[in-house]
Amino acid sequence: MSKIIELRNKRAKAWEKAQAFLTANRDEKGILSEENVKIYEGLEQDIVNIGKEIERQQRLDDMEREMAVPTSTPITEKPENTKKADTKTGRASDSYKNAFWTQVRAKDGVSYEVRNALSEGTDTEGGYLVPDEFENTLVSGMKEESAIRSLAHVFTTSNGVHKIPVVRTKGTANWIDEGGSYGDSDDVFGQEQIDAHKVGTVIKVSEELLNDSAFDLEKYFQEEFARRIGAKEEEAFLVGDGSKKPTGILNKTGGAEVGVTAASEKAITADEIIDLYYSVKAPYRKNAVWILNDSTVRAIRKLKDSNGQFLWQPALHEGEHETLLGKKIMTSPYVPEIGSGKKVILFGDLSFYWIGDRQGITFKRLNERYADMGQVGFLASKRVDGKLVLPEAVKVLQMKGTDPLSA
Repeated sequence: MSKIIELRNKRAKAWEKAQAFLTANRDEKGILSEENVKIYEGLEQDIVNIGKEIERQQRLDDMEREMAVPTSTPITEKPENTKKADTKTGRASDSYKNAFWTQVRAKDGVSYEVRNALSEGTDTEGGYLVPDEFENTLVSGMKEESAIRSLAHVFTTSNGVHKIPVVRTKGTANWIDEGGSYGDSDDVFGQEQIDAHKVGTVIKVSEELLNDSAFDLEKYFQEEFARRIGAKEEEAFLVGDGSKKPTGILNKTGGAEVGVTAASEKAITADEIIDLYYSVKAPYRKNAVWILNDSTVRAIRKLKDSNGQFLWQPALHEGEHETLLGKKIMTSPYVPEIGSGKKVILFGDLSFYWIGDRQGITFKRLNERYADMGQVGFLASKRVDGKLVLPEAVKVLQMKGTDPLSA
């Protein structure tokens, strides 16, 4: 039995133990005593700790699989004298890729041959567009960093603006008398515009590492860029105000509709979560997911439906997600925690959140800016926008009160 399966079974048993304790120790009003609250919170913390250990073990297993890959492939056929031609062109070619990483490491400029190869990818700001293969890897990495990007409809544009036609009101059919008029009932169309907001970061690398051919510079850039830009994107996709950044799903203007307003500023009830579920129309519920903060997940773990069943259910098998009313739960630190007027839970079909990536991710080397620290800086930037094109597809639960940030 693998370590992960063993841990998942252990967490399932811990969850059953916590459920049994909660059921057995509530008084006639359904409330735990102060002493039993502390005991239950300890049981709940065990579940959280086991979950974190599962995540650590998954990362360890991934690294072990990567380290087990052979570093070279044995020759099983006779070598040929002819070299396979590079059939790729532009930023997808091997020559561009080699030239790009040569100029990244170069301290005193690059040769004419390298500059000539890089002419395919010069940008208006004096930098170079990253090779196609590297750009695709970066975008894939950012998808792993972002809950929203992994669920949204993502497309690539070659220019800065992309206009999206959206049906605001759908047409209907009518019953018609013999010889009567059909009447007009057309779809009413609106339009959303996806722009290209710039997001970037400075990555600093020591001169010693740049000169060390054993240092995997490409992998380091990939991981750092994905981590930093992915986190910044995720924040904007959720709470961005649309000013020089994407419009977030939780933004008051252009964001999701409020499906339920909680009766309290500090607590959520099972009925309110069920009401939020049904506030989303059935066609959108088919592919709907929950997105909330980790602290909110902890707050709703104790809630039961009218049949005494817990709304939250843990993932029991590898690759599965925790569920709430049978729908997958995903967490993000950028969804607000429970508080007065805060939008703390969103539920719906996130494929109606559209993300437009401007083609081309730029790297620019800064030789002098950090020279006194023995470092070389690299400006890395991309352009992106995001908007919820159909607000009715996603609904949110808002706590009682007024959020000063969205008033």
